[in-house]
Amino acid sequence: MKSTPFTHKHIALGAKMAEFAGFNMPISYTGINDEHAAVRNSVGVFDVSHMGEFILKGENALDLIQRITTNDAAKLTAGKAQYSCMPNNDGGIVDDLLVYCIEENNAYMLVVNAGNINKDWDWVVKHNINNVEIHNISNKTCLLAIQGPIATKVLQPLTNIDILNLTYYTFAKGIFAGVENVLISATGYTGSGGVEIYFEDKNNDADKIWDAIFEAGASANIKPIGLGARDTLRLEKGFCLYGMDINDTTSPLEAGLGWITKFTKNFTNKAFFEKQKAEGVNQKLIGFEMIEKGIARHDYEIADTSGNIIGKVTSGTQAPSLGKAIGMGYVHTAHAGIGNEIFIKIRNVAVKAEVVKVPFV
Repeated sequence: MKSTPFTHKHIALGAKMAEFAGFNMPISYTGINDEHAAVRNSVGVFDVSHMGEFILKGENALDLIQRITTNDAAKLTAGKAQYSCMPNNDGGIVDDLLVYCIEENNAYMLVVNAGNINKDWDWVVKHNINNVEIHNISNKTCLLAIQGPIATKVLQPLTNIDILNLTYYTFAKGIFAGVENVLISATGYTGSGGVEIYFEDKNNDADKIWDAIFEAGASANIKPIGLGARDTLRLEKGFCLYGMDINDTTSPLEAGLGWITKFTKNFTNKAFFEKQKAEGVNQKLIGFEMIEKGIARHDYEIADTSGNIIGKVTSGTQAPSLGKAIGMGYVHTAHAGIGNEIFIKIRNVAVKAEVVKVPFV
């Protein structure tokens, strides 16, 4: 099992640790609800150094990205990022990812999911027909996500970058906590604001940056946050998690990701998705709230009012911000309308729920 440069910090803080995507990761420290509230109301720090990062360079870098992703990366200028996905040849998704434009038409960074690093790298290499210079920098890249409504206020004294005015899906490079060449972005996965900090761990820079962040945030009662609260936070905002809500068999159009599927360019399996868009999808990813008591979990069956199985739950939890159980899942398109009554099969009992608009908060 792999460690991140911050694993010793998590253990020293008494975190509940568990394996995730091959890494020894913190699941919680003081409890999911407490950590969730810290991010929604104040500021919290996530170690997400398990994520993968690829650098693509050269005159054909943009062409490669355009061919393997659904969004239009040609719209990116230096300092901007975009959410996208890599479709496969079977109508599903290889992975969802972030595309960072470091130098327009010449240098980009792809940020991919931890569990898909090897698969994604092989996919990029396979499609690199024009000999783009590519580097897998995942093993040497640290990534901290400092999230919450006061995150940038807490961190601003530590950097020469104007992070108070860093707009959503933009980034800049500069000095942070005395460390040079740090990339700071605003592409958060919690919906509560904040930034992400990418840097290489040289000369114990990881410890230096971690300690500086917690010292700067001490008066704001800054907290370390585990993957448990990361999941409840992203679910409240309706953000998909690869391996749960999207995977190799789910179409971006089924998952409500038509907004990142641009048919103005050529990309892998474009004709299939064009046909799917024209004819309509057979299933859709929906959000739901539990009307009766019960918590939906991944792979629980979803039924209609007559008891017919119409789909499956992909994600579900008790939402700390709402005080009620919520979830997402795929259902036959005819049952996907807002306000529709559905039933979640929990231990063979049909528990009533209602299709609602996402995000939940």
